[in-house]
Amino acid sequence: MIAKLSRRVLLTALAALALAAPAAVQAQAKAPIIVFAAASLKNAMDEAGKAFTAATGQPVVFSYGASSAIARQIESGAPADVFISADADWMDYVQKRGLVVAASRRNLLTNHLALIAPASSKVQLRIAKGMPLARALGGDGRLAVAGPDVPAGRYGKASLIALDVWDSVAGKLAPAENVRAALQFVAQGQTPLGIVYDTDARIEPRVRIVGLFPDASHPPIVYPMALVAASKNGQAKDFLAFLRGPSAAAVFRRYGFIVLH
Repeated sequence: MIAKLSRRVLLTALAALALAAPAAVQAQAKAPIIVFAAASLKNAMDEAGKAFTAATGQPVVFSYGASSAIARQIESGAPADVFISADADWMDYVQKRGLVVAASRRNLLTNHLALIAPASSKVQLRIAKGMPLARALGGDGRLAVAGPDVPAGRYGKASLIALDVWDSVAGKLAPAENVRAALQFVAQGQTPLGIVYDTDARIEPRVRIVGLFPDASHPPIVYPMALVAASKNGQAKDFLAFLRGPSAAAVFRRYGFIVLH
């Protein structure tokens, strides 16, 4: 009787293991893809990630921030599968250190740079050489910008220099951690003007676009993406391919990005 019971228990245990094995493999296959992406991509990338998950069942987790900050996090060993920067410089930074797979690198999107004001503001200013930007800020007003290491901050400074107004406003800046933080300075009325991407302004009803900076006044805005070299998630390449496909392109265009493929 005991022998029969032991045999029954053994068979039950083996059957349970057989059932558990595929589930374990499936759970391992569905480990989330971890994407480190520029803060300006948040709304569009969240939607693209949901579309990818709906189509494949593969979860995607995003970590957003200034390209400079997330590049350094990857350099410090933070777990990530995909890196999407808001400029070529920070992608170059990680690539030169062997932290991304060079062959996987692609330019995904471009954007425009915008001068914004609170939605209730009456400020009118034509973006042109020698524009009276300092006067538009008022006596103690500040210009919200992304920090000097952040792509949006670099693009903004380049434009202001090209338009011969940098010297007049260099002492009147309100530097922010990233471009979305600069957006909030203006949205909350903490600063009368700010420089962000026009895609940022589109998703924030509390601001309005005063004008767009000429594309020729700053280096080309580009969002490169690449597979992180330390990634162990075999599905990450599928997500990169999805981002270059028609479904993701439709999402990006809806948020105002220009698709580069």
